[in-house]
Amino acid sequence: MLSLAQLSPDIRQYLVVTGNYWAFTLTDGALRMLVVLYFYGLGYSPFDIAMLFVFYEIFGVVTNLVGGWLGARLGLNRTMNVGLFMQIIALAMLLVPASLLTVPWVMGAQALSGIAKDLNKMSAKSSIKLLVPNDAQGQLYKWVAILTGSKNALKGVGFFLGGALLSLLGFQGAILLMAAMLTLVWIASLISLKKDLGKAKNKPKFTDIFSKSKAVNYLSAARLFLFGARDVWFVVALPVFLASTFGWDHWYVGGFLALWIIAYGIVQSLAPRLTGKADGKTPDGRHAFGWALTLGITPIFIALALDYNWQVEFAVIAGLLAFGAIFAVNSSLHSYLIVSYAGEDGVSLDVGFYYMANAMGRLIGTVLSGWLYQDYGLATCLWFSTGFIGLTALISLGLPKHNRAAKPISP
Repeated sequence: MLSLAQLSPDIRQYLVVTGNYWAFTLTDGALRMLVVLYFYGLGYSPFDIAMLFVFYEIFGVVTNLVGGWLGARLGLNRTMNVGLFMQIIALAMLLVPASLLTVPWVMGAQALSGIAKDLNKMSAKSSIKLLVPNDAQGQLYKWVAILTGSKNALKGVGFFLGGALLSLLGFQGAILLMAAMLTLVWIASLISLKKDLGKAKNKPKFTDIFSKSKAVNYLSAARLFLFGARDVWFVVALPVFLASTFGWDHWYVGGFLALWIIAYGIVQSLAPRLTGKADGKTPDGRHAFGWALTLGITPIFIALALDYNWQVEFAVIAGLLAFGAIFAVNSSLHSYLIVSYAGEDGVSLDVGFYYMANAMGRLIGTVLSGWLYQDYGLATCLWFSTGFIGLTALISLGLPKHNRAAKPISP
């Protein structure tokens, strides 16, 4: 096996970026599960729990807009390292005595975590564009799929880790362990990451944060509703439903959702094999439209089973697995398309705008998830999900249909 020193500089940077993204994602997934389960155990209502994540998502919207501009001006190495450091601070804020873990304090910690997450994600996704030649679109699709899929698989591990650490170490013990581990990763990143990665040749103006590309704008709108469709039932409603209706404990909820996200990440990594064509062309708007329509079938199936009380446990589990697999392909397609559509100079501007829409969808989905589940139940969350997916498909009709030929996707 080649040592790290024998690899090309671009491959080494890809590994550093991916390693940072992995470490951050592990703590992000664990923290989300810790907060949901810990505060549900304290007697918080589903809507109260959803409110704990509102600042996380609101600041994600702002961060992606401003972060893309900062990445283009200062370099992606700085925005990535700042993101890691801010996550350490967010974790440290939750180490206060339990009596001080008030809703405003936790919302503030989640706000920092939201800024950190989107700085890290925007930096990682933008970096890949710069490490792959323009004429290697198949390779670009493969690298983006691997980065995105592996990230989500590790987020699933984080979900399990959050539930397990809560049971083994308690809330503060789990937070302390994650903060210590992430600090080591941050120090290594400061030493290893290339200093000028992603810095634009021409310094962009602040007004350039809004994309002028029709393709990016359509894709961003589709992404908003796609992720709203997932989070409207997945973020708050589903974990609480599994704990309250099925009677699952922290280990079962965290473990099941962890396995779901791990499988989801594996499917994302395999998306190039599932959507790649024999003629060597990478996916375009037609694929995004078709896969969105396919996704819409699954929430309808689960909602009908809940409405008619038909094999509820089977319907929820089987439907969730099907939803995850199809959603993974949709998400991977979008992740490839944005990196492909983004401009070469100042790539983080377009990527940041796109992930701003992603964060807006998550925000809408999170708030609706707590409110709709508390007042109307899981079936209503799923009907809203179906409507959002329908909007995603309609918007996808406006995406470019004829992308350029690319080098075949290597196995």
